[in-house]
Amino acid sequence: MTVRTRFAPSPTGYLHVGGARTALFSWLYARKHGGKFILRIEDTDLARSTEESVNAILEGMTWLGLTYDEGPFFQTQRFDRYKEVIAQLFEQGDAYHCYCSKEALEEMREQQRANKQKPRYDGRCRYLKAPPSGVTPVIRFKNPTEGNVVVKDNVRGDVVFQNAELDDLIIARSDGSPTYNLTVVVDDMDMALTHVIRGDDHLNNSPRQINIFKALNAEVPVFSHVPMILGDDGARLSKRHGAVGVMNYRDEGYLPEALLNYLVRLGWSHGDQEIFSLDEMIQLFDITDVNKAASSFNTDKLIWLNQHYIKTSSPEHVARHLSYHMGKLGVDPTRGPTLVDVVALQQERAKTLVEMAVNSLFFYRIPEGYDEKAAKKNLTAKSAVFLADMRQRLSVITVWQSEPVHDEIKACAAQYEVGMGKVAQPIRVAVTGTTISPPLDATLALLGQERTLTAIDKALVWIEQNSAS
Repeated sequence: MTVRTRFAPSPTGYLHVGGARTALFSWLYARKHGGKFILRIEDTDLARSTEESVNAILEGMTWLGLTYDEGPFFQTQRFDRYKEVIAQLFEQGDAYHCYCSKEALEEMREQQRANKQKPRYDGRCRYLKAPPSGVTPVIRFKNPTEGNVVVKDNVRGDVVFQNAELDDLIIARSDGSPTYNLTVVVDDMDMALTHVIRGDDHLNNSPRQINIFKALNAEVPVFSHVPMILGDDGARLSKRHGAVGVMNYRDEGYLPEALLNYLVRLGWSHGDQEIFSLDEMIQLFDITDVNKAASSFNTDKLIWLNQHYIKTSSPEHVARHLSYHMGKLGVDPTRGPTLVDVVALQQERAKTLVEMAVNSLFFYRIPEGYDEKAAKKNLTAKSAVFLADMRQRLSVITVWQSEPVHDEIKACAAQYEVGMGKVAQPIRVAVTGTTISPPLDATLALLGQERTLTAIDKALVWIEQNSAS
């Protein structure tokens, strides 16, 4: 048997991190077993589905690197197939027309609630002899009334539902359009899916879908219903907890592998191991080890992972993702040092790529102003002496590299009998606008001789103007 899994989002919004985790689990299961991972867009909700949401889902999957082997398939392109299956169910006696109005259904439910019964359709049209005229019916699936349904679940074990508790669900609306529970079964059947991994909010749909599978004489896939993700307050994760869309995390400066590593650990573990490469995830992940209990999202933990991946990934990899953030700041990274070289200097010093981008702006533009506290302490009449001296020293360096820059800073400090910080910090503020940067000699070497001298000249003018005022 070839393992076949799927991710089947509805394009009614962004790709939620909960959906991303489900996609990751399905992707890992397929990859671990040498199977196929299918992407299916469940876009039958025509009123809410948008092309923008489709693009957001595809963009999120691409950014995460969750490549699919087949698809994307769109349910709106399969309406003829759904009608064919609905007709088959109707012809074999597993479906029937229901003529009940919304008012009649609500009256029925109110009566059931008054009788302390579970509100559900009572099957009154199942054996209707004379259908009313002038009413366009829906089509309901004729659910078995006896026995039970066992959902074989890799996370929860066997979950048993009594058929008597399941009502006859609508499989086609009055306009002929199919409903969710019907389209899912037809797609899973036609796509020969062997394993369905999805959120546990779908658990109650499973017995109904299994009965449709059986009516169609189709193989029932093995289910895995994974628990939801909660915010740190114990409520279901939502926008009020902050970023919940996958691309929001890209915009906030996270690397995709950091988010994947974090998501795989939400509800699953392998001993005390915290850091997992994709290859390790594929090798070690087992859906049967996923916890039944919900997991809480911890942003601090994600930040810690992100900092780890920024530090340990190759500068080339980080630079590819940093480029997006530099562009958002209006920087063309081809006009200055290569981003790879910038990352090599900065990757030990940033928790997010947004932080790295902001702290690297000075490599591409001379600061328009200076941090007030930094300037007050380091851009003074006294430090102007050191800056002017260093400007002369740096201007005559013929091979612009870290070592000769460092030697000149050291020589200047020795000449004035001060610590190297007294010379270095005014230069750092001049070129960066702040007192924070990678080692100054390496920073200046990467910044370039011309840009360094221009920044010092600007700082000297600023000191002169502010001293006079």
